[in-house]
Amino acid sequence: MPWLQIRIPTVPEHTETLEDALLVAGCQAVTLLDTADKPVFEPIRGTTPLWEHTTVQGLFEHSVSADALVQEITQLAESEHLNIGDISTEILEDKDWEREWMDNFQPIPCGDRLCIVPSWLEVSSDHEVNLRLDPGLAFGTGTHPTTFLCLRWLSALETPPKQVLDFGCGSGILGLASLLLGANHMDGIDIDPQAITATRNNAELNQISPDRYRVTTDTSVLDDQYDLVLANILAGTLCDLKDSIIERLSPNGHLVLSGILEHQAAEVQRAYDAQIAFSEPEVQDGWVCLSGKRRQ
Repeated sequence: MPWLQIRIPTVPEHTETLEDALLVAGCQAVTLLDTADKPVFEPIRGTTPLWEHTTVQGLFEHSVSADALVQEITQLAESEHLNIGDISTEILEDKDWEREWMDNFQPIPCGDRLCIVPSWLEVSSDHEVNLRLDPGLAFGTGTHPTTFLCLRWLSALETPPKQVLDFGCGSGILGLASLLLGANHMDGIDIDPQAITATRNNAELNQISPDRYRVTTDTSVLDDQYDLVLANILAGTLCDLKDSIIERLSPNGHLVLSGILEHQAAEVQRAYDAQIAFSEPEVQDGWVCLSGKRRQ
């Protein structure tokens, strides 16, 4: 079934009134978008960034009259003195979106040795290690530079670490990749219980024995130190948790930090410099991965 989509440019303070009006008119779903398509990444600590211009987008059954809907919203804006731009409508043809999405998703090579492969595709014969991982919305899948840079670093590591800590494990992609690349054991920790479930499910999908990994929300059950600590989180959090991260790293152990925008890299590096000897940063699409060894 096709759908009627309406888009109303406005300002943040008028979005709630327009959203309510669309729902009363029979809207099936409302989405708020940044009109300028300007992404908001990690804000500066202590600030709350807001979009200057917001587009209210609504989805209606195709039988709804677009002209009548536009007229109704225009009259509402005039009577309520709402600040809106030019309203647009279009008919969206119905598709099997899940099937189309799956058809378009391809394996992700991460360096010479490692490839991320969705479960419905054949594994790559060009890579030594294939990590099966179904793309999702909540956790890392290798498509974003923050994750990809860490995976490429792991793929290039000549000597596998014995003990790995995936700090803020999410899907478990980094820790599980390290196991498939030769690490003996991985501990994953995350504050979100769903991350624990996701990591366990992905470990099972890759036929990784339960005795090779442990995943938890409780720091007290972790080992004292690890040969490799991976932390793909936010720059501000990396700075705040510096002591907790470094204390888990053995002398001369490897540290990999990601989730860092280019303008944040210097601040993060300064926070760790006294105890970590960093290599040259890896950069992709405005994101930075920092790696180094703990000073002895």
